[in-house]
Parts: sequence; structure tokens; C-alpha cells
Amino acid sequence: MTYSDILYDVDDNVATITLNRPDRLNAWSRDMEGDVRRAMEVAGADEGVRAIIVTGAGRGFCAGADMSILSASSDEDSDSRRETDRNRLYHEPMACQLELPSDYNMRYTYFTATPKPVIAAINGPCAGLGFVMALFCDVRFVSEKAVFTTAFARRGLIAEHGIDWILPRVVGLPNALDLLLSARKIPAEEAFQMGLASKVFPHEELMGGVLAYAKELAVMVSPRSMRVMKEQVYRTQGTSLSESVNRGFDEMYDSLDSDDFREGVAHFVEKRAPSFSGQ
Repeated sequence: MTYSDILYDVDDNVATITLNRPDRLNAWSRDMEGDVRRAMEVAGADEGVRAIIVTGAGRGFCAGADMSILSASSDEDSDSRRETDRNRLYHEPMACQLELPSDYNMRYTYFTATPKPVIAAINGPCAGLGFVMALFCDVRFVSEKAVFTTAFARRGLIAEHGIDWILPRVVGLPNALDLLLSARKIPAEEAFQMGLASKVFPHEELMGGVLAYAKELAVMVSPRSMRVMKEQVYRTQGTSLSESVNRGFDEMYDSLDSDDFREGVAHFVEKRAPSFSGQ
């Protein structure tokens, strides 16, 4: 499959999706939106892929929506564009995805429905739509040169594409309101302190560190366990504690019948590297 605005590579069971408009700090384009969706679907369905990395080419992760798109939007009739864009909010189900409500298969939320862990390697500026995309990744590792901003309030916009739902869950309500209302820029270390980033790397070590983490997931962890636990975590955002406990009870007994459970016990007892099938 060919892509216009991204690069796609698979190595050692890890797929890397690289936003590839470095001259524009990887500003989000229509082509990029379609490319990332297709690449995520390919990686999710590929049995040879066990973890997915999303990063940016050059010195930025994603500077948000391309300003040419925003400029054109200001000139269009808002009522007709509203209906067109509303029809694009939901995606058709991917070929392989988690069993989650349709909320998790919308225009930018579908990373959560991908049945593999999605890791953001944030190498520089991360703003607006880029920030939204990073939040819907499962884990975020950042370069010391990374800078974050929601940007929306400084463009006369509002909290778009579910960032008002996901951001408080990641950083807490007061921090989320601060970042949304002020649209101020925050450096990597502050992002780490508020829980937005899981780890800060020296810039030159970012991709090496993220690849090492992803490859450890690919080798040492049951794909079945990762798939089920990811689904559990996102599903329980809209359910009660008792529903979570009851679902976990059934999932545990299903796990005890799985090939990966038997392999998980066997490799530990035999003191060897695991060979998980994902079944």
C-alpha cells in the first residue's frame, strides 16, 4: 500500500507510522488523516505486528491542522460544512478491532479500538489535532525537546474531537482546564510531571528507547493479554465498578483456557524466553 503523507515500516514485530510533512512540522492534512487511518488498520490486522509506534519526521511530532485547511474553513458556509463533517465523525469498523462501543471508532478516537498497543514517540512540537492524536495513543514517550499546546483557544476554537473527554482522564480536571483555557505551551518535563508523558528521553535517545519498549512488548508479553486488557480499560470508562469486576471475572477464566496462559506458565517454569501465539 502506498501513502502520501506518512511512512510505514514494520521491523521485529513493531510497526512504525511516521507523519511525513517535515517542512510543515507534520501539520495535519486530509491525505495524512486517510493515510494514518489505513496504516493503523493494516497494522491492527497484521499478525506479524504486536505493537505500533506513531512519531513525526524531522523536528516535530504534529503542529496541528494545516493552516490552509483552517483558512479555507473560515470562508465556507458553516451550515453546509457542518453536515458534511458530521457525516465523517464515525468510521466504518476496521477489519480487526476491539469490541468497544462506536464512540471508540470515530474520526480521531479509533486508536483506542486498534487491538495492539499504540505508542506515541513525541519528538518535538505537538499541538491542536496533533495533541488530540497523541492523547488517544495508549502510551506517550517524549523527547526533552517536545512542547505541547492545545492551541484551540488561541485560534478562536473550542475543545475538539473528544479532547475534553480524554485530557481530564490523563492529567486530571484542573490541569485539563488549565491547558484548554490558556492554550499555553508546556515543555516535556512539565508534561511528565502532570502525567501527560510516561517518560522523557534525551532527544537523541527517544526512538531507541521507544523501540526497545515496543520490542519488549512484542517479545515478552502475551498479545492476547494486551488485547483484552486494552479493551477492558477503555470499556470501563463508561461502566460501573461492578460491571468491571464481573467482566474481569469472565475474562480471567477465558484466559485460563488460552494458549498464551499455558505458554506464560511454561516459559516461566522452564526459564526460557516466551513464544506467545496470541491465542
